[in-house]
Order: sequence, then C-alpha cells, then structure tokens
Amino acid sequence: MSEAPETSAAPAAKPRVSVAPIILGVAVLIAGIFGVQRWMWARTHVETDNAQVEGSVVPALARVPGFIAEVAVKDNQAVKAGDLLVRIDDRELKAKLAQAEADLQAALANAGEKGRTGMMEAQLAAARAQVAQAEANAGKAASDVQRYTGLAARGVISKQQLDAARSASAAADAALQAARKQVLAAEASVMGAGARLQAARAARDQAALQLTYARIVAPVTGVVSRKTVEVGQYLQPGQTTMAVVPNDDIHVVANLKETDIGDVRVGDAVRIAVDAYRGRVVQGKVESLSPATGAKFSLLPPDNSTGNYTHVIQRIPVRIAVTSALDAEHPLRPGMSVQIVVTTRAS
Repeated sequence: MSEAPETSAAPAAKPRVSVAPIILGVAVLIAGIFGVQRWMWARTHVETDNAQVEGSVVPALARVPGFIAEVAVKDNQAVKAGDLLVRIDDRELKAKLAQAEADLQAALANAGEKGRTGMMEAQLAAARAQVAQAEANAGKAASDVQRYTGLAARGVISKQQLDAARSASAAADAALQAARKQVLAAEASVMGAGARLQAARAARDQAALQLTYARIVAPVTGVVSRKTVEVGQYLQPGQTTMAVVPNDDIHVVANLKETDIGDVRVGDAVRIAVDAYRGRVVQGKVESLSPATGAKFSLLPPDNSTGNYTHVIQRIPVRIAVTSALDAEHPLRPGMSVQIVVTTRAS
C-alpha cells in the first residue's frame, strides 16, 4: 500500500503589542505630575503680565510772564536739581526791583533805620510828656476847686474866686484831653510809618523773589522730556515748559485679579521680568495694595444697580517697589511693560 504524503504544519503567528496605550499612559502621567507641580506652585505664587513701570513726571512751570531769552537744555538731556532750564528776559523785573529798593530807602529815611529813633518817635515822646504835665495841671486845678468850694461856703473867699478856680479846672481838663489826642495822633503816625516801612520791605522782597523766577530750574534730578518752548516764545504764569523724569522714583504697578490677591501681603517678594530687555529679571517687593479696583477710578465707573449686571473679575492695582534694578545700561523707564510673579506667604 502506498503511504499518504506527510504535510508540514505552519508556525503560529505572534500577537502584536500596541505601544499607543503605553505612550498615552506616559503622557497622562507626565501631565499629571506637571499639573500637580503647577497646582502646588500656584498655591504660593501669583503672576500677571498686566503690569508696567511707573514713575513721576515733574513739570517745570513758569511763575512770571515774559519772553524766553534762553533755553539751556534739549530733550532727553540729563540734569541735576537746580540746573538752568529756561531763562526769561529779566530786564523789566530788574527795573521793578530797583524801584522797590528806592521806595524802601525812602521809607527808611522817614521812619528811621530802627523804627524807634526817627522824628515821629521824638514827637510821640514829647506828646506823652505834655500829657503828663496836663494831668498834673488838671489834678491841681481840681484840688483848688474842691478847696475853694469849702472856703466860699464859709465866706472866706468870694464867689468870683471860686468861679475862676472852676474855669481854670475846666481849662486844665480840656488841655489834658488835647494832649491825649496829640499822643494818639503821634502813635498813629508812628504806626503808619512802621506799616509803610513794612510794606516797602515786603514789596522789595516780592520784587527780588519775582526776579529769581526769571530762571526756571530743574525741580529734581533726572532727564528732560517733552520740551515745548523755544527762544522768543512768551510765557504765562503756570505754563509748562518741559518735564523732568526723576531717576530714583521708579516702581511697578501690577493689576492683579481680585481672585488672586487673597494671599498677597505687603512685603511679599516679587520677580519682575522686563519685556524690553528680553525678560531680564529684577527683584522687588509688594509695597501697597490699592483701596479700590481700577474700575472705580475710571471716568465712568460701573453701576451694577442699573440692571445691566455682568459678572466681571475686577483688577486691584498693586504697587511694587524695585529692590534690585539692572545696570546703568538697562534703566527702567516709566511705561515699560513687565511680567511679575509674587511669592506669597500662604502655607
């Protein structure tokens, strides 16, 4: 008999292992770890890019009217406090000062250098001496009338003598009143002379002060900006000629969400990244928090009682002091945008 041919069995295929669930699991694990780290970081940190550098802009104002004779600075020029910025033509002011000086000298000549040794003071002293003499005469005349009245009642003297004594007493009283009026007039003259002297001195001092205002100087140390005047221009009192931005009055104002400030306290450390310098970092600390939201200080603050209420998270301005700035080649300028991170003290 013939035997059936033997057939070889095919090897069984191995099952494929999918790597997609593994990759997905690893990604979920990494995302979870990152999420936990981010959540823990957010518990003690608050960040925002709604922040900018702020600083004072001090105007240089004219105090007296006049034509500009000199402009001594240019825009973006560094100046020190007291440096000349603008000089106003001061010839008229000098003439006013000279007139005030002459008026003062005339007042001094009339009233005396020390105010107590002039002619009117001598007249006042003489008038007071006359009052003393008149009082003595009036007292003597009154005593004579009293004594003559008793003598006339006993018939020692005649009625005519009594009448003469009474007339003398009345005349002495009148002389006393006149002397007292002379004293009042002399005192008024002295006081008037003193007042005129004081007025002359005040006018002289005012004219001297006005002359100093012809020089408009830098109010603070800083950098000149926004110069708006030229030689020959007429200035009015209170007119702004330019502004000076101080170098040492720089801070940051960050507008934090109201939901983020619960743990922010004065003194918290702040990391400040400056956009203009590719995120270079300076250090700071929380100096103060605004007493109201920024919306409350707007021209038209919101009124939720009008019926158009929409829940909007508000912003609270936070002032941040710069504790370690960059080098002199990278100054912080008012208006620069920054990003800040506040490290809170929450546990």
